[in-house]
Amino acid sequence: MRSVRITAFLLAGAGLHGCVTATVQEVTTGDSIVVLGRRSQPTASETELDFISCVADNMSRGQNALNVVSEQRFLDATFPWFEPRIAPLNHTELPTIIKQAPLAERLDEMGLKYLVWIEGSTQRIDSGGSLSCVVGPGGGGCFGFLSWENDSAYEASVWDVETGQAAGKISSEATGMSYMPAVIVPIPLIARVRSSACTSLANQLKSFVVN
Repeated sequence: MRSVRITAFLLAGAGLHGCVTATVQEVTTGDSIVVLGRRSQPTASETELDFISCVADNMSRGQNALNVVSEQRFLDATFPWFEPRIAPLNHTELPTIIKQAPLAERLDEMGLKYLVWIEGSTQRIDSGGSLSCVVGPGGGGCFGFLSWENDSAYEASVWDVETGQAAGKISSEATGMSYMPAVIVPIPLIARVRSSACTSLANQLKSFVVN
């Protein structure tokens, strides 16, 4: 097992910045790959679909870019196995599904080597302060100070399509404190927590597949 710790300080708004610390843990080590997340019976904690798109986009470009099959192409080619009504609820259901002969044939036709299943979410875990805005005949403005902390926690399960077995797991966690001081005009200082988690997870998945 190898582990990698990444700390990133990200700029936000007008040259100002918030702080994000991201930790990525990798478990073990390609061809075409697809990135998916839960689509059945959505809940408030469901992995954001745009986060999954972010990871896929980052994996398909830059150094060690991978041949990433678009989610829509995958859904069309594997209909109806991954339609929302019958799609798997979590990664533990994947072995039974991808070993079914008709689906296995379609995955082979696509040249798919790995299927990545992402679970997790970004949530606000703390907040404080107050801010008020007023408007009057002589103008208006906002006054106060807000702060909040977001936490991103995601886990990617990598499945070998040919064997139907789990090839490994990669987890990415990021936390960041954002601020919004206001003297007449609010100035948001946003920690790009989810973006940091996305980039870290995508880079580690690329390394996982290439090696």
